[in-house]
Amino acid sequence: MLILMGGAVAAVQLAGIQFGEPPAAAELSPSTVTSRAVTEFAIKDRAAPVDLSGTGLNGEAIDIAAWRGDVVVINVWGSWCAPCREEAPTLADTSSAYASEGVRFLGVNVRDNPAAAIAFEESYAIGYPSIDDRDGGALLSLAEHLPGAGVPVTLLLDREGRPAARVLGSVERSTLTALLDAVLAERTEGPS
Repeated sequence: MLILMGGAVAAVQLAGIQFGEPPAAAELSPSTVTSRAVTEFAIKDRAAPVDLSGTGLNGEAIDIAAWRGDVVVINVWGSWCAPCREEAPTLADTSSAYASEGVRFLGVNVRDNPAAAIAFEESYAIGYPSIDDRDGGALLSLAEHLPGAGVPVTLLLDREGRPAARVLGSVERSTLTALLDAVLAERTEGPS
C-alpha cells in the first residue's frame, strides 16, 4: 500500500511548497524536478532490498549491501540542477546530525564530470560519498523505485535496505527529519 503525503510528513511537506515565479529557464533542464511529492511505503508493502553499488567520485568502491542495519538516504543529484543546490545544505547538515544514529547518506551524481561534482560537494561541505553515475548504471539499478521524472530525488531505505520513503524534488529539512525519525523508530524485528 502506498501512502501519498501521509501522516505528519504531509503537513510538513505542504508547508515547503513555494508558489510564485518558477526558477529562470536557464536553471531548469528537462530532467529537473521543481515540484515536491512525498511517498511513504508501509512496512508490509515495501519492496525487496535495494542493490546499489558503483565507483565513488574519488575512485572508491561503494556497495550499500555493506550498510545493512543502517538507515540509508540515497540522493540523486547533479551540480547543474538548481533544486539540487537548494537542498544541498539540508542534506549535508542532516547527514552530520544523524550519523551517530545509524543513518548513512549516499549521493548518485548524474551527468557531471568528476571535477564538477567534487567542486559541488566541496562548496556545500557534503561529507558523504557519491557514486559517479555518468554511465547510468546506478540509476538503472534504482529504476524500480524512482520515476524517470528527473532530479533531485531522494530515497530512504530502512535497516533492511528496503525503500521506506521517496521525495521527488528538493527535500525540505523538516520533511527529511520527519521521515528519518519515523524509519528510525520502526521495530527491527521485521514487517508488522
